[in-house]
Amino acid sequence: MLTYSDFLAKTNMNKSELLAWGKQSLVDDAPGLIPSLPTPPMLMFDRITLIEHNKKRGRIVAEQDINLDAWFFMCHFGNDPVQPGCLGVDAVWQLLGMYCALRGALGSGRALGCGEVDFFGQIRPHDTIVTYDVSIRRYSQIQGQNLVIGNASVLVDGTPIYTVNDARVGVFPDLQYPDYPAKSKNSTGGLMNRQENTP
Repeated sequence: MLTYSDFLAKTNMNKSELLAWGKQSLVDDAPGLIPSLPTPPMLMFDRITLIEHNKKRGRIVAEQDINLDAWFFMCHFGNDPVQPGCLGVDAVWQLLGMYCALRGALGSGRALGCGEVDFFGQIRPHDTIVTYDVSIRRYSQIQGQNLVIGNASVLVDGTPIYTVNDARVGVFPDLQYPDYPAKSKNSTGGLMNRQENTP
């Protein structure tokens, strides 16, 4: 386990730390709810190789090991296996949510959208490593809500294969649904209040 101050100071993370984060067992003295990280199979990377902060800007870089028998190759498509591009976009959102948490955001992270996504390559079963390189354009905290906007480049074995521009993630208080599958306060969806953070 990490102390919260050590968590905020991280410049990289290994797979065991990412898995512990997904299980909410990485930090033992958090002052509130740290935005969650997905667990496998939805966790889209195996390690974080770089975390940088520079005022309202920054950078976060992750690597995903490609496995021949990955779940998405089994179903997308049965006769033409390729990693779905939407999973790469989700990886970018996951990293942006992580970045918010590593800047001290507390609450539940939610993807808010993105601008242009440009695909010009693909990820196949015999590729080796996918790199998600996310440049943080702006991080802001306003009235208990947090917003991050970033541009990402996705590379396979060093070759760029797509870009994601103006990807946005917010972290909001009071959205957590910890008592799943019980029906309770946050067991149904609805609008999130994000007017203060509209870019």
